[in-house]
Amino acid sequence: MSRRGPTLEDVAREAGVSRATVSRVVNGVRNVDPGIQDLVRHAIDRTGYAPNRAARALVTRRAGTVALIVSGAGDAFAARVFADPFFGRVVSGVLGHLRAHGTHPVLMFAESEQAREQAVDYLRQGGADGALVVSIQTADPLPHLLTAAGVPTVLFARPDRPQPVSFVDLDHYAGARLAAEHLLARGCRRIATICAPLDIPAARARLDGFRDTLALAGQQHPPVAEGSFTLDSGAVAMARLLAEHPGIDGVFAANDLMAQGACQVLREQGRRIPQDVAVIGFDDSSIAVTCRPPLTTVRQPVERMAATMAQLLEEHVRGVRGEPTSTVFAPELVVRESA
Repeated sequence: MSRRGPTLEDVAREAGVSRATVSRVVNGVRNVDPGIQDLVRHAIDRTGYAPNRAARALVTRRAGTVALIVSGAGDAFAARVFADPFFGRVVSGVLGHLRAHGTHPVLMFAESEQAREQAVDYLRQGGADGALVVSIQTADPLPHLLTAAGVPTVLFARPDRPQPVSFVDLDHYAGARLAAEHLLARGCRRIATICAPLDIPAARARLDGFRDTLALAGQQHPPVAEGSFTLDSGAVAMARLLAEHPGIDGVFAANDLMAQGACQVLREQGRRIPQDVAVIGFDDSSIAVTCRPPLTTVRQPVERMAATMAQLLEEHVRGVRGEPTSTVFAPELVVRESA
């Protein structure tokens, strides 16, 4: 015979409260005195009680899960998603918050119109309590589809056009300004940039912040080559910049992978980093510390941003937060050996 697991009655007896009070605490009802909540939680720990998720869902009408949706990525990205340093940091931040609150993530990919419809239907039917969306494409229709369906939704990064949806983002303009100011302070006078695709709002903001800062210092029209956030695209862009502007002495790349590609080309062409050409990246990902030399970069606190995204969604699901909210984080320059 199997041993009976702890019940609500056992927890109530241990805490010295009623079964109904334990039920309210377990199901997240808000009008329970904080002191009573602590008593019940300690009793749960002592008894080893584990709520029945199915029964709890009937009471709370919540699934206890949230969907983490990567939208517009395509099959190629879906195949390498867990090796991508940026997305790995997003997942880490989301999981850290959800785990502490007993919520489970469901990873979904919305790389086509059909996949978007399936994701919206899944959420509308209660498969998950809300959606955390990381959009890879511009003009992504998924956030509008989710909000129109009444699904609590939070985005990582500001949408490309105003929408009634919460999001977290970074002040990308200020981050690029930090990079340009650092290169200028080093004495660099022929500074170029490897930008990201300019149909992405963050990429435009980084290029604008870089250009405006140089213009104020008397350096108008700096050389620009566009990459696509990948190491190879950074290498190709750096080779093109050197061919067209051989006197370059400073480079700002719009992410660390492209900066790493730029460093590879500079070394191949006999340029010393930072003595001949100083290089700054963006993100402060794991790439920044494994690059040769270690990258000076603009830190984007991705894990903290992702945790905040999950917290905002939780508050929307619980009804604590009604109106859309934006949280914009400040960047920080991390100085290492490349600049």
